[in-house]
Amino acid sequence: MKLIINGETYAELKADMSVLDLLTYLNLPKAKIAVECNKEIVPKSGYKTVLLRDGDVLEIITFIGGG
Repeated sequence: MKLIINGETYAELKADMSVLDLLTYLNLPKAKIAVECNKEIVPKSGYKTVLLRDGDVLEIITFIGGG
């Protein structure tokens, strides 16, 4: 499966990955992030159940505190 994540192509990913599987694969924290798939926000409650498909375009944003 091929995905475009934050403008970069990731090829040869396993099929039937959930958003949560992808975050684990990318070693990203599950908290303090937002995930958009094909221009729609994925709610945190859907990370386990939303399955990714070949060609999906994702934006993953991490929140950083500061001031």
